[in-house]
Amino acid sequence: MFFELQKKERQELYKEMLYAVGALSRLSSESSIPYLGYREVENIFCLAFGAENLSRSDCSADASKDRIGIGIKTFLNGKGRTLQKIAEFNRDNSLFRGKTPREIVYTISNLRNERIRATKRIHGLDELIYHCVVREEGKIKVFECSMDEIYIKGIKNIDAGTKNIIAFEDGKNEYSINLSKSTLYKRFITENVLLGIDVNIIENPFEVLRNLIKVSAGKLKFAAIVKEKEHIFLPLFSDKGGRHVPERSGLNQWNAKGRPRDPNEIYIPIPAWIHQKFPNFFPPREQPFNLLLPDGKVLNAKICQDGGKALMSNPNLALGKWLLRTVMNLKERELLTYSKLEELGLDSVVVYKESDQVYTINFTEIGSYDNFYEENK
Repeated sequence: MFFELQKKERQELYKEMLYAVGALSRLSSESSIPYLGYREVENIFCLAFGAENLSRSDCSADASKDRIGIGIKTFLNGKGRTLQKIAEFNRDNSLFRGKTPREIVYTISNLRNERIRATKRIHGLDELIYHCVVREEGKIKVFECSMDEIYIKGIKNIDAGTKNIIAFEDGKNEYSINLSKSTLYKRFITENVLLGIDVNIIENPFEVLRNLIKVSAGKLKFAAIVKEKEHIFLPLFSDKGGRHVPERSGLNQWNAKGRPRDPNEIYIPIPAWIHQKFPNFFPPREQPFNLLLPDGKVLNAKICQDGGKALMSNPNLALGKWLLRTVMNLKERELLTYSKLEELGLDSVVVYKESDQVYTINFTEIGSYDNFYEENK
C-alpha cells in the first residue's frame, strides 16, 4: 500500500531506526517486549520515508506522502486481533448522548466518515491507510491496511450487551464504541506482515549511551535553540450574539446584501485585538503576500477592509473555492454554519509567518483559538 512503494534504502533505514529504538527499551520498560512510543514511531516514519508529519494536526492522518494519508498505529500484537482507538468524539457527544444504541452507531459512523473525507480534502489526499507497528516478545512487525469509511448500509450485529460498550460490524470491519470515553475502536488483524524485526533488547542502555557520548564528546556539537515559528490563530466564527458563523460576512460574505456576489467570495475575519497584540505579524493593508495551503497550493493574499479585519485572496474567489468547496464540501450558496464546523471538529485556522512575504495556513481543532485568546488577550 505504502511501504512496498518506497525505495529499498528507505525501507532499510526505517527498519534500522525501529530496531535501534526497540533495542533501547530498557530506558523505560522492563518487559521483554520491545517498547516503542507512538510519537517516536511517527517521527521515525516521517524521517525514514520523507513524509510530512501531520500528527499535530486535528485530522485522521498522522503523515502524508505522494497524496497518501497514513494513520500510524503502534500497539501490542496480543493474539493478532486487537481493538485499537481510531477516533474520539468528546466534543460531539451531545449529538448522540441519550440516543438508542442503533442511533449512536449511525451518528458516530457518519461523523467518522466525514472526518475521513475532510482529511482528504484539506490535505489533498487520494487515499488513507493504516501503517501498523505491532510489538510482541522480542519482535517488531509491520503491516498495513486500508482506512475504510464505515459502510453505513452494511452496519449489522449491533450489540449493546456490555455496559457503556456498543459493538457492531459493517461487513468489512469490526468496531466498538466506548460511550464513557466517546471513543471509536476498530479491530486490527495482524496479517500480510511486510516487515519482521528480531530485537535484542540491551540490558543496560544507559551505560551504552554514556559510553557513546564519552567516545564522541570531542566531536559533539549542540544545535542552536530554534524558537517556534511566529504564528497567530484566527476564528472562523463570531461570538457576537452567541457563537455562530455570520450569515452575511466572513465565510458567508458571498451572501451579503447589495451587489451580486460570486458564491466563492469570502474572507477570514481578523479580530481587532490580533492587530493590537501582534502589530507586525501581517504586512500592511493591501500589500500582497504568498499564502501556502496544506495541500501545497500557493495563493496570493492580502489584508483588506477597514481596520485590516479581513484576510482575503487575490483573486478573492480562490480562498472560497478552497475553503468552502474543497475543504467544507459545501454546495454553491449553501451557508456555512457553526454546526458544520463542529461536525468537522475545527473552528479556527493557524497562520505561520515564514517570512515577510510568505505565510502558511492550516486548520486547528475546536478550542484552539479560545486558548490562544486567553493566553494573549
